[in-house]
Amino acid sequence: MTGIYIHVPFCERKCPYCAFYSVARLGDTVKAYTDTLKNAILSFDDNVKADTLYFGGGTPPLLGAENIAEIVGICRKKFGLDGAEITVECNPNSTDIALLRELRACGVNRLSVGVQSLDDKELAFLGRLHDAAQVRAVLDSAREAGFDNVSADLMIGIKEQTSESIESSVSELSSLGASHISVYMIKVESGTAFDCDRVRNGLLGDDELAQLYLDTVSICECYGFKQYEISNFAKNGLVSRHNLKYWTGEDYIGFGPSAHSFFKSVRYCCPDDLAAYIREGQKTVVTEAAPDRAEEYVLLGLRLNCGISLKKCALFGINADRLQRMLVLSRRYEKAGLCTLSQDQDNLTLTPRGMLVSNSIISELLL
Repeated sequence: MTGIYIHVPFCERKCPYCAFYSVARLGDTVKAYTDTLKNAILSFDDNVKADTLYFGGGTPPLLGAENIAEIVGICRKKFGLDGAEITVECNPNSTDIALLRELRACGVNRLSVGVQSLDDKELAFLGRLHDAAQVRAVLDSAREAGFDNVSADLMIGIKEQTSESIESSVSELSSLGASHISVYMIKVESGTAFDCDRVRNGLLGDDELAQLYLDTVSICECYGFKQYEISNFAKNGLVSRHNLKYWTGEDYIGFGPSAHSFFKSVRYCCPDDLAAYIREGQKTVVTEAAPDRAEEYVLLGLRLNCGISLKKCALFGINADRLQRMLVLSRRYEKAGLCTLSQDQDNLTLTPRGMLVSNSIISELLL
């Protein structure tokens, strides 16, 4: 089935490390955006059934629970959403028990909380608008509102962070009911407020960060969060069904400014321009009309702990000579501790150490 993604571009204030498209929330703009979004969903003319709906951003709760509930209802009528995973991203400073109860009542059954850290000094460095006490409060409120599928984002790479401080965060998130953790290594994006020497001097070096990532993988596993993707860990099989669509080549349709889609083997996006979105409605631009299926299978599949099948690579058009070369390289990577090959020499999966250099491995495999 298809996934539906809705990009909500509003934030109270842009985080200094963020390169995603967002703007300040203004009352009239929120209404105009919501009206345009609803029209875009209703006018989508393909007969599509979806089993995931994801509100990302930005900060989706800034739309208000009533608007989110209405959009969920429209998506149900348009796309079915039978047994769907319905996720809303939220921040601790913009979420309270009343909003969470309303979200749960309209069918939202998964939260993705922008925790980032449970240390107030780290949160200040990251420019977040919440403190650790608000994280604890929102996770308590999520349980009280009836959410049993809650993901927490963590950012690693600040100089003062250690494996001990990461373990403290993971342990507490587990005790607070988190069922999923996404771990992101801090990256200084060009053009963001983080793009300065002061910030770079406050971050770990590459080798230290690599070791902290490996330690974090082990820590998450110890607390029952099983790694299933480079940055994602889940308890009790509660993986992100929506995000898996991105990595397994399934269809997804994006609505809202800057939303991306992959539908009927075409990649396209909506431009990063809220004013144009409101003025002209949802207009899309094709970014890739005919993606290379073999390349995408390798590129995306090696992000996952289930890896790729060399036999399936052949079905996607990789010839025998290239497959033999991939097998030789894979054996070399295995000796170096970067990957694991199945006994029948078909399934290739990266180890956590291999995931750290996945771009280099993938590039070499696809030569």
